[in-house]
Amino acid sequence: MNKVYPDAASALAGVVQNGQTIAVGGFGLCGIPEALILALRDSGVTGLTAISNNAGVDGFGLGQLLETRQIKKMIASYVGENKEFARQYLAGELELEFTPQGTLAEKLRAGGAGIPAFFTKTGVGTIVAEGKEIREFDGEQYVMERSLVSDVSLVKAWKADKAGNLVFRKTARNFNPNVAMAGKITIAEVEELVEVGEIDPDQVHLPSIFVHRIVVNATPEKRIEQRTVRAAA
Repeated sequence: MNKVYPDAASALAGVVQNGQTIAVGGFGLCGIPEALILALRDSGVTGLTAISNNAGVDGFGLGQLLETRQIKKMIASYVGENKEFARQYLAGELELEFTPQGTLAEKLRAGGAGIPAFFTKTGVGTIVAEGKEIREFDGEQYVMERSLVSDVSLVKAWKADKAGNLVFRKTARNFNPNVAMAGKITIAEVEELVEVGEIDPDQVHLPSIFVHRIVVNATPEKRIEQRTVRAAA
Protein backbone atom coordinates (compact mmCIF):
# COMPACT_ATOMS: atom_id res chain seq x y z
CA MET A 1 0.00 0.00 0.00
CA ASN A 2 1.51 3.30 -1.12
CA LYS A 3 0.73 5.90 1.53
CA VAL A 4 2.80 8.74 0.06
CA TYR A 5 1.02 11.45 -1.96
CA PRO A 6 2.68 14.14 -4.06
CA ASP A 7 0.93 17.10 -2.44
CA ALA A 8 -1.64 18.03 0.19
CA ALA A 9 -4.51 18.44 -2.29
CA SER A 10 -4.08 14.91 -3.65
CA ALA A 11 -3.78 13.53 -0.11
CA LEU A 12 -7.22 14.95 0.69
CA ALA A 13 -8.80 13.95 -2.63
CA GLY A 14 -11.56 11.38 -2.31
CA VAL A 15 -11.45 11.61 1.48
CA VAL A 16 -12.88 14.94 2.63
CA GLN A 17 -16.58 15.66 2.14
CA ASN A 18 -19.17 18.19 3.24
CA GLY A 19 -20.48 17.74 6.77
CA GLN A 20 -17.61 15.65 8.09
CA THR A 21 -15.97 15.76 11.49
CA ILE A 22 -12.32 16.75 11.04
CA ALA A 23 -9.79 16.50 13.89
CA VAL A 24 -6.65 18.63 13.56
CA GLY A 25 -3.46 18.36 15.58
CA GLY A 26 -1.52 21.24 17.07
CA PHE A 27 -1.41 23.56 20.05
CA GLY A 28 -1.82 27.19 19.10
CA LEU A 29 0.23 27.31 15.91
CA CYS A 30 2.76 24.75 17.16
CA GLY A 31 2.63 21.45 15.31
CA ILE A 32 -0.26 22.27 12.99
CA PRO A 33 -0.47 20.62 9.54
CA GLU A 34 -0.17 23.90 7.62
CA ALA A 35 -0.29 22.50 4.08
CA LEU A 36 -3.20 20.16 4.81
CA ILE A 37 -5.26 22.96 6.39
CA LEU A 38 -4.64 25.16 3.36
CA ALA A 39 -5.61 22.34 1.01
CA LEU A 40 -8.74 21.69 3.07
CA ARG A 41 -9.67 25.35 2.62
CA ASP A 42 -9.07 25.16 -1.11
CA SER A 43 -11.12 21.95 -1.39
CA GLY A 44 -14.26 24.00 -0.72
CA VAL A 45 -15.89 21.46 1.62
CA THR A 46 -18.39 23.02 4.02
CA GLY A 47 -20.43 22.22 7.12
CA LEU A 48 -17.43 20.84 8.98
CA THR A 49 -17.23 20.02 12.66
CA ALA A 50 -13.63 20.74 13.65
CA ILE A 51 -12.01 19.11 16.67
CA SER A 52 -8.86 20.92 17.74
CA ASN A 53 -7.31 22.35 20.87
CA ASN A 54 -7.97 25.80 19.41
CA ALA A 55 -9.02 27.56 16.21
CA GLY A 56 -5.66 28.98 15.15
CA VAL A 57 -5.40 32.73 14.68
CA ASP A 58 -6.97 35.16 12.26
CA GLY A 59 -5.68 34.33 8.80
CA PHE A 60 -3.62 31.27 9.72
CA GLY A 61 -4.25 27.69 10.76
CA LEU A 62 -7.92 26.87 11.24
CA GLY A 63 -8.58 30.61 11.23
CA GLN A 64 -8.45 30.32 7.44
CA LEU A 65 -11.42 27.93 7.47
CA LEU A 66 -13.37 30.24 9.75
CA GLU A 67 -12.89 33.12 7.35
CA THR A 68 -14.35 31.05 4.51
CA ARG A 69 -17.22 29.79 6.71
CA GLN A 70 -16.35 26.15 6.12
CA ILE A 71 -16.58 25.29 9.84
CA LYS A 72 -20.05 25.14 11.36
CA LYS A 73 -19.00 23.78 14.77
CA MET A 74 -15.83 23.77 16.88
CA ILE A 75 -15.00 21.27 19.60
CA ALA A 76 -12.10 22.98 21.36
CA SER A 77 -10.57 23.90 24.70
CA TYR A 78 -9.13 27.35 23.95
CA VAL A 79 -10.24 29.94 21.42
CA GLY A 80 -8.85 33.19 22.79
CA GLU A 81 -6.48 34.12 19.94
CA ASN A 82 -9.03 34.33 17.13
CA LYS A 83 -11.18 37.46 16.75
CA GLU A 84 -13.18 36.05 13.85
CA PHE A 85 -14.00 33.01 15.96
CA ALA A 86 -15.29 35.26 18.74
CA ARG A 87 -17.30 37.36 16.29
CA GLN A 88 -18.99 34.34 14.68
CA TYR A 89 -19.72 32.69 18.03
CA LEU A 90 -21.19 35.81 19.65
CA ALA A 91 -23.29 36.41 16.53
CA GLY A 92 -24.72 32.88 16.72
CA GLU A 93 -23.06 31.89 13.45
CA LEU A 94 -20.78 29.20 14.91
CA GLU A 95 -21.53 26.33 17.28
CA LEU A 96 -19.07 25.66 20.09
CA GLU A 97 -18.61 22.62 22.31
CA PHE A 98 -16.22 24.00 24.91
CA THR A 99 -14.18 21.19 26.48
CA PRO A 100 -11.55 21.25 29.24
CA GLN A 101 -8.12 20.68 27.72
CA GLY A 102 -7.26 17.45 29.51
CA THR A 103 -10.74 16.10 28.87
CA LEU A 104 -10.38 16.88 25.16
CA ALA A 105 -7.08 14.99 25.01
CA GLU A 106 -8.61 11.99 26.77
CA LYS A 107 -11.76 12.06 24.57
CA LEU A 108 -9.50 11.72 21.51
CA ARG A 109 -7.25 9.09 23.10
CA ALA A 110 -10.26 7.07 24.23
CA GLY A 111 -11.80 7.31 20.78
CA GLY A 112 -8.64 5.94 19.25
CA ALA A 113 -8.55 3.11 21.80
CA GLY A 114 -12.15 2.07 21.13
CA ILE A 115 -13.40 3.29 24.51
CA PRO A 116 -16.84 4.91 24.06
CA ALA A 117 -16.93 6.93 27.29
CA PHE A 118 -15.15 7.60 30.58
CA PHE A 119 -15.71 9.38 33.89
CA THR A 120 -13.75 12.41 35.11
CA LYS A 121 -13.99 14.87 38.01
CA THR A 122 -13.16 17.77 35.70
CA GLY A 123 -16.21 19.95 35.14
CA VAL A 124 -18.42 18.54 37.91
CA GLY A 125 -20.62 21.31 39.26
CA THR A 126 -20.04 23.58 36.26
CA ILE A 127 -21.72 24.25 32.92
CA VAL A 128 -19.45 21.60 31.42
CA ALA A 129 -21.45 18.90 33.21
CA GLU A 130 -24.92 20.14 32.22
CA GLY A 131 -26.99 17.39 30.59
CA LYS A 132 -24.37 14.70 31.26
CA GLU A 133 -24.53 11.66 33.49
CA ILE A 134 -23.07 12.15 36.98
CA ARG A 135 -21.99 9.10 38.95
CA GLU A 136 -20.41 8.66 42.36
CA PHE A 137 -17.23 6.63 42.87
CA ASP A 138 -15.64 6.26 46.31
CA GLY A 139 -17.62 9.20 47.65
CA GLU A 140 -16.66 11.57 44.82
CA GLN A 141 -18.78 12.75 41.89
CA TYR A 142 -17.66 12.24 38.30
CA VAL A 143 -19.12 13.35 34.98
CA MET A 144 -19.35 10.98 32.04
CA GLU A 145 -17.71 12.18 28.84
CA ARG A 146 -18.19 10.55 25.44
CA SER A 147 -15.07 9.85 23.42
CA LEU A 148 -14.37 11.47 20.04
CA VAL A 149 -13.82 9.78 16.69
CA SER A 150 -13.27 11.85 13.56
CA ASP A 151 -14.08 11.02 9.96
CA VAL A 152 -10.67 12.45 9.01
CA SER A 153 -7.69 13.44 11.15
CA LEU A 154 -4.98 15.83 9.95
CA VAL A 155 -1.70 15.73 11.87
CA LYS A 156 1.81 17.15 11.66
CA ALA A 157 4.95 15.12 12.37
CA TRP A 158 8.64 15.84 11.95
CA LYS A 159 9.61 12.58 10.27
CA ALA A 160 7.92 9.53 8.78
CA ASP A 161 8.99 6.42 6.97
CA LYS A 162 7.07 5.26 3.93
CA ALA A 163 5.01 2.84 6.03
CA GLY A 164 3.68 5.76 8.11
CA ASN A 165 5.60 5.37 11.36
CA LEU A 166 5.81 8.89 12.80
CA VAL A 167 8.31 10.82 14.90
CA PHE A 168 7.23 14.15 16.41
CA ARG A 169 9.61 16.90 17.46
CA LYS A 170 9.53 18.17 21.03
CA THR A 171 6.43 20.24 21.95
CA ALA A 172 5.08 19.94 18.42
CA ARG A 173 3.94 16.46 19.46
CA ASN A 174 1.17 17.96 21.66
CA PHE A 175 -2.29 16.75 20.51
CA ASN A 176 -1.06 15.10 17.31
CA PRO A 177 -0.77 11.44 18.47
CA ASN A 178 -4.24 11.47 20.05
CA VAL A 179 -5.75 13.17 17.00
CA ALA A 180 -4.12 10.60 14.73
CA MET A 181 -5.44 7.69 16.77
CA ALA A 182 -8.98 9.06 16.77
CA GLY A 183 -9.29 9.31 12.99
CA LYS A 184 -11.09 6.80 10.80
CA ILE A 185 -8.69 8.08 8.14
CA THR A 186 -5.51 9.89 9.22
CA ILE A 187 -3.35 12.02 6.94
CA ALA A 188 0.09 13.03 8.16
CA GLU A 189 2.05 16.05 6.96
CA VAL A 190 5.77 15.56 7.56
CA GLU A 191 9.02 17.44 7.00
CA GLU A 192 11.19 14.42 6.32
CA LEU A 193 10.38 11.09 4.65
CA VAL A 194 12.73 8.12 4.93
CA GLU A 195 12.74 4.50 3.87
CA VAL A 196 11.21 1.81 6.06
CA GLY A 197 13.81 0.66 8.59
CA GLU A 198 15.61 3.99 8.83
CA ILE A 199 13.75 4.97 12.00
CA ASP A 200 14.84 3.13 15.14
CA PRO A 201 11.73 1.29 16.39
CA ASP A 202 12.39 2.70 19.88
CA GLN A 203 12.09 6.22 18.43
CA VAL A 204 8.65 5.73 16.84
CA HIS A 205 6.08 7.90 18.61
CA LEU A 206 3.08 6.71 16.59
CA PRO A 207 2.99 3.38 14.73
CA SER A 208 2.02 3.18 11.09
CA ILE A 209 -1.26 1.37 11.73
CA PHE A 210 -2.85 4.73 12.56
CA VAL A 211 -1.64 6.53 9.41
CA HIS A 212 -3.30 6.11 6.02
CA ARG A 213 -1.76 8.87 3.89
CA ILE A 214 1.45 10.93 4.01
CA VAL A 215 2.43 14.19 2.35
CA VAL A 216 5.79 15.95 2.62
CA ASN A 217 5.98 19.66 3.42
CA ALA A 218 9.72 20.19 3.82
CA THR A 219 9.55 23.95 4.42
CA PRO A 220 6.57 24.82 6.64
CA GLU A 221 6.20 28.42 7.73
CA LYS A 222 6.00 27.54 11.45
CA ARG A 223 4.58 30.94 12.34
CA ILE A 224 5.08 31.98 15.97
CA GLU A 225 1.80 32.80 17.68
CA GLN A 226 3.20 35.15 20.31
CA ARG A 227 6.85 36.09 20.12
CA THR A 228 8.46 36.92 23.48
CA VAL A 229 12.04 38.15 23.59
CA ARG A 230 14.31 39.26 26.39
CA ALA A 231 15.31 42.92 26.46
CA ALA A 232 18.91 43.65 25.60
CA ALA A 233 21.18 44.13 28.61
